[in-house]
Amino acid sequence: MPPPRPVISVLGSLNIDLVSYVPHHPRPGETITAGQFHVFPGGKGANQAVACAKLSRTSTLNDASVDVVMIGAVGADAYGPVLLDSLKSYGVETSSIIVNRDNGAESNTGIAMIVVDEPSGQNRIILSPGANASLRPAQFSQLPGPTPALLIMQLEIPMETVGQALRAAKKTGTAVLLNPAPAQKLPAEVYPGLEHLILNESEAALLSDVEESDLEDFATVERIAAQFLARGVQNVVITLGGRGAYYANNVGKALVPAIKVDVVDTTAAGDTFIGAYAIRAVDAIARSAEFDIDGAVRQSIMASSKTVSRRGAQVSIPWKDEL
Repeated sequence: MPPPRPVISVLGSLNIDLVSYVPHHPRPGETITAGQFHVFPGGKGANQAVACAKLSRTSTLNDASVDVVMIGAVGADAYGPVLLDSLKSYGVETSSIIVNRDNGAESNTGIAMIVVDEPSGQNRIILSPGANASLRPAQFSQLPGPTPALLIMQLEIPMETVGQALRAAKKTGTAVLLNPAPAQKLPAEVYPGLEHLILNESEAALLSDVEESDLEDFATVERIAAQFLARGVQNVVITLGGRGAYYANNVGKALVPAIKVDVVDTTAAGDTFIGAYAIRAVDAIARSAEFDIDGAVRQSIMASSKTVSRRGAQVSIPWKDEL
């Protein structure tokens, strides 16, 4: 009998994305007509779970290298089953997802209204958390489901819940990958011992008390990454859009350039990056090998370049055999 596959658990948000594709982002007071409108399963947590699942197996759901467990909450409305069915179709385990049946705002599935500027592919997002806000720290004195090799979290659920799950992971020796998005300040106790911190320019700027424009200077990017290492983070990756991604740990540091592609829609690009990176991290854990952060970042950039060339969130993420 083959050994059990390592588990990646993703604690985070599940949203329905309402996406309008427009000729330009509307100015204050301006009404514009969308060229296209789509409804996609999304949410940073769900997208990252799907990225881990799709990038670890072929499109026929064969040859999976990891098992992926999604932990979160949806509402008892028409959108909840859509999200659950989408996750299952990609091979994600959904038994740890709560279906809220109480009345009130938290009984609704999370909604993200996304406006995509068609010429550039850049998006703007308005998030209504709904059931995502119902996840409470008391629910995570221990992580649900099998003990994972890696726990992935973002910040579309309450910060205090993220903190409690982080403490629970430390008790079991579970490695944690934190993606502090949407950007908000983190408590100081989050950093010491954090295995992986992956963030974009705006998130890095907020957490370092600098202007985002300051990160146009590469020396500032290096300085900020060094600050995170000094706080106790083991591996830091700052994604820089069209410039690529910068990584640093106690072994080395480098800027890995982006791959030039025709950008259609940047939705889920960062989530794809994290999924590809997580698979490489878990592979190193499973083999008791040194983590190759350079290889992980290069693989993540390749996967993300596929995602931005397609419309949508989960549907745009490539399968392993597409790389």
